[in-house]
Amino acid sequence: MRKFGTLFTAAMVAAMLGGCATSGSVDEKIAAAQAQTDQKIESVAGQVESLQQKQQATDVRLEELSQSAREALQRAQEAGVLARGQVVFEQSFTEDRVKFRTDSYELDQKAQEALTEFANRVKALDTQYFIEIQGHTDDTGSSRYNDELGQRRADSVRRYLSRAHNLPLNRMSTISYGDTLPVEPNRTRAGRAANRRVVLVVLD
Repeated sequence: MRKFGTLFTAAMVAAMLGGCATSGSVDEKIAAAQAQTDQKIESVAGQVESLQQKQQATDVRLEELSQSAREALQRAQEAGVLARGQVVFEQSFTEDRVKFRTDSYELDQKAQEALTEFANRVKALDTQYFIEIQGHTDDTGSSRYNDELGQRRADSVRRYLSRAHNLPLNRMSTISYGDTLPVEPNRTRAGRAANRRVVLVVLD
């Protein structure tokens, strides 16, 4: 009987020790799982913070863009033609580079040279670009006439970039702002000349 009691006591001690070992193992597993969870939470928090910083930077860049560039970006995004949805650069050609005489949309030699420089800059990009070409006029004439004239000027630039430099037509669109977005008052000759312009917005 005494031997049986000894064996029983030893079994109980072993069971208790086994229980303690099992309990310790569970605690270790819980601690490890908690550590992994904490790491994942920190990683997600870091990603969220990074995205927030990128969004803030994008908001700042958008605020720095001209109204027509922001609108070009929105149109291109809605059309689904962009890879990253951003403005690469914006270039405005006024009469000092791309000269349009009153009631004219023909490109002279100086204008072609300026557009050649632009085309070479676009070809050097390592991204899938898209170009919106915007035609602008002074306020001479009616609004309807100026809308049509601005469109013809933008179309003339698109035609030249395609024919002379093989920029794909399907990667370029045109729009006329007519006389609605002047950069200078139309009260003076110099102001009207500045408003007769073409703006090219390059996006990707």
